[in-house]
Amino acid sequence: MERLSVELHGKDPLVEQIVAGIRREIDERRLRPGGRLPSIRLFAETHKVSRFTVVEAYDRLVALGYLESRRGAGFYATPRKNGEAASAGTQARPRTADLVWLIRRLLTEREGMALAGGPWIPSEWLDEPGMRRALRALARQQGILEWGDPRGYAPLRAQLELALAELDIPAAASQIVLTDGTSQALDLVMRRLLRPGDTALVDDPGYYNLFGNLRQHGVQLAGVPRGHDGPDIEALERLARERRPKVYFTQSVMHNPTGTALSPHVAFRVLQIAERCDFAVVEDDVCCDLDLPGPRLATLDRLNRVIYVRSFSKTLAGSLRVGFIACRAGLAEELLDLKMLTSITSSHLAERLVHAALVDGHYRKFVARLRERIRQARERAVLALERMGLELFVEPKAGMFLWARFPHIDDSLPLAEAGLRERVMLAPGAVFRPNLESSPWMRFNVAVCEDPRLQHFLGRARGGV
Repeated sequence: MERLSVELHGKDPLVEQIVAGIRREIDERRLRPGGRLPSIRLFAETHKVSRFTVVEAYDRLVALGYLESRRGAGFYATPRKNGEAASAGTQARPRTADLVWLIRRLLTEREGMALAGGPWIPSEWLDEPGMRRALRALARQQGILEWGDPRGYAPLRAQLELALAELDIPAAASQIVLTDGTSQALDLVMRRLLRPGDTALVDDPGYYNLFGNLRQHGVQLAGVPRGHDGPDIEALERLARERRPKVYFTQSVMHNPTGTALSPHVAFRVLQIAERCDFAVVEDDVCCDLDLPGPRLATLDRLNRVIYVRSFSKTLAGSLRVGFIACRAGLAEELLDLKMLTSITSSHLAERLVHAALVDGHYRKFVARLRERIRQARERAVLALERMGLELFVEPKAGMFLWARFPHIDDSLPLAEAGLRERVMLAPGAVFRPNLESSPWMRFNVAVCEDPRLQHFLGRARGGV
């Protein structure tokens, strides 16, 4: 490690210098597999950098697979596969591990951060008094410790049947399977409809957690470019004919991350192509209650090819992890079998709590107030971002996300990494691309755009600082 040098006033950030230097030491075999690195304290003192900087560099090297952390014993170099070192230094884009590291930092290190790119509505905006009322009411009931029905709590499914009817989605309670949030709902659909080597169409940009899960299933991703009024129809049809996908995963309204919604014409064409090319459409409507009722793909399709998934994390509480799948009856039975095989059942207690909250007469009034609060925050955020020189992809009519970029920045990933060092969490566009391609765009949560730390950081970024 004696060859490694750190330029305290160099053009590259200190963390990147340390990461690159240690990678060279390992790639060039000067630091052998199993070799112990200096302690965080010793490295910091030797190179006159902060311990925080060393911790960040070591953490990234662990994520990249160059180091392993042994509890109580320090950090050690890991064996490299043949050819891995040679390719690592020549890649033009960051490796998947770089982005996995970044996502982990974005989603776990929330304390003291300005969560500008986060997916959460601030907890103080949610109806904690209402949830406390529901908890007290539930505590007085019997049977809350039961395993529950594998399909999910029957009164909640009956309530969801009524809620879907408001969207003109014809789903009987028997066609609804409750899940541990939208993530399990999507996972069950993947397990049932896809096999390793199959192709799935996804929005580009789209939901990064979905992309990672599909890759874990061995599924090939084909990104459909997202425009102002939904997916690029010509690209969708071309990819459907060339790649023969089994499924298309999409969001019709309040799309994450762009905030766009499908126009009626585009929605109709999507279903036409799905019919001609014989693939299913999974419609993720996780933010449903943040918008006024309106037609979805499932409304037009009548749950023939469309599988509709949704949860309550945005308006009740993410910690409850209650979601559901609505689909044709036969497929609902098959998904139920998979659910029982993989998790037996979902949380009876959480489902009863969600039911109590939904039937509380205050819920609709709370949601109406929340939508109005988000609308006002969105209008202020649009003005703030434009004032700081950012270009908006579109000005959404609903939802909590804005998709924006600096015209002079080609790749927002380095900007996001710089933000982390100043405790500002940005969500770079590369994270939302199916194959982690570079992107100048960033996702902004409208609830956080007035944070002075974010505005100060973006103001300096506008000037190229």
